This record gives sequence, structure tokens and C-alpha cells, in this order.
Amino acid sequence: MRPLGRINLPVCFGSPSNYRKEVLTFEVVGFKGTYHTILGRPCYTKFMVIPNYIYLKIKMPSPNGIITIESTYEHAYDCDVECIEYTEALVEAETLIINLDQLGSEAPDSKCRARTFEPAEAIKLVPVNPTYSNDWALRISTTLDNK
Repeated sequence: MRPLGRINLPVCFGSPSNYRKEVLTFEVVGFKGTYHTILGRPCYTKFMVIPNYIYLKIKMPSPNGIITIESTYEHAYDCDVECIEYTEALVEAETLIINLDQLGSEAPDSKCRARTFEPAEAIKLVPVNPTYSNDWALRISTTLDNK
């Protein structure tokens, strides 16, 4: 997939007493996903980040010491589940769109008029309300199956 463009944004890690701020260039892409941004090798290089995937931590130097950013296994698991659910929803939506397109192409022509309704040859008149002597009655075919 080709990027739509690039944007330079300031990125800040840390706390007000110990922070580090750098400008990163992000490539903007037009795909749907659960991530708002992905910080990869260019970010790690610029901030001199040392990632530790086992402990879910990244560390980087700053003017007032080391900045440590950490997560939990539960949060990482929740992110994975959210990503999978979102992907499954996208696949279902795309399948639904394809099915709707197929149904739309198979639909009868809207300009075509319906033919007039003609009752079956053998019909039986069943009054709607037998206690009243009005002319309301249902016409039911006598050739229908008992079911």
C-alpha cells in the first residue's frame, strides 16, 4: 500500500519533570486498523530507545535520567483481542458488501411492472366473521396442500 503522504509531528515521552521531545516523520496510510500510529525503528533511533519485549518496557535517555515506559500483559492481550475483533468485523463487512452487490445485480428490474393477480380456478369463499352478514370473505384455493 502506498502512503498518502507524510507529516512531521512532535512526540513527547516522560513526565513534566523528566521528558524527552523529538519531531518524528509519520507516513499517512489509508488502511483501517486499530492502531492510531506505529512507532518503529525511526522512532527508536531518534529517541535512542531500548525495547524489552519480554518485560513490555522501553527505556530511553533524557536530560534528567532514564525514562521508562511500561505496559502489562493484560493490556497487551486486550490490544491483540481488539485488533483481531476489528479485523474480523472488517472481513464480515466486506463480505456483506460483496453479497449485497450480488443481490443488487440479481434483483428484478424496477421498471418491470408486476402482472395482475389472477386467482386460482378452484376457490372457496371463507367469511371473515361468520356472525355478521357482510360481504367480507377470504378466497382460498381448494387445490392447496393440507399442510
